[in-house]
Amino acid sequence: MNLSRRLGFQEDEKLLIIHADDAGLCHSENRATFEALQKGIVNSYSIMVPCPWFYEASVFAKNNPDLDNGVHLTLTCEWENYKFGPVLPISEVSSLVDENGHFFKNRDGVRNNAIAEEVRKELTAQIEKALNYGLKPTHLDSHMYSIGAKPEFLQIYKELGEKYNLPVLLNDELMEMAGLEADENIARNDLLVDKVHFGNFEYFEKGKLLEYYHNVFDELVSGLNIILIHPAFDDAEMQGVTINHPNFGSEWRQIDFDAFTSERLRSQLEKSGAQLVTWKDVGSVMNQ
Repeated sequence: MNLSRRLGFQEDEKLLIIHADDAGLCHSENRATFEALQKGIVNSYSIMVPCPWFYEASVFAKNNPDLDNGVHLTLTCEWENYKFGPVLPISEVSSLVDENGHFFKNRDGVRNNAIAEEVRKELTAQIEKALNYGLKPTHLDSHMYSIGAKPEFLQIYKELGEKYNLPVLLNDELMEMAGLEADENIARNDLLVDKVHFGNFEYFEKGKLLEYYHNVFDELVSGLNIILIHPAFDDAEMQGVTINHPNFGSEWRQIDFDAFTSERLRSQLEKSGAQLVTWKDVGSVMNQ
């Protein structure tokens, strides 16, 4: 039985999660994410445990237990002047960091340096830290989809989902984006997201990112869809975090926030006929 039927919908139903990545990254990201969840149409988010503002995000999660939240498993830090590294001592996971003890900037750094067992140790530690702070995550996903840097890292990701009985974000397009052959890395029992929708840099560069969001509800497919956004405010803090990095930078993130707290997108969601579901819903039928 397909996921739609298992969740109680018709087989050709369009199911949708509107998800905010990167909570915990910084205060600006947190503020915008919280507001988008409470006043906008966002219904899911995930938290970066290694980041400086994780604690604020964890307090929000505990105070809002009905909101879908996941662990945004982190192995990379893409920013020029804003750095963070593993939750474990560097001596235990030295293959995951550069000469200054920070995560590598991109998946290539992870692919070329990371040892699988140290990836497992660090990602397990991130989940355990979230649990120790009293969080009850609904799923696992991956910052920059860095778990796709190598097939063995993707396998670790799946195994962690099984260990903690949590669904993980798996999608063939994301695998291909990370450099994996999807057909070679999808198992028969994997629960796949049918379509992941996210803006790309070309839309932003041409000033058409908002237009993309206005049209995204027309692109939903039958089955499970996820719209991935990164809401934050285009303020001094976020500008400092994302300096010289317009791709998913502060201006981009302000557009994400503005779009998904707007009445226009709320109306378009209603007109689309899509059924909002959460990762918690998905997890509830995983073992059926």
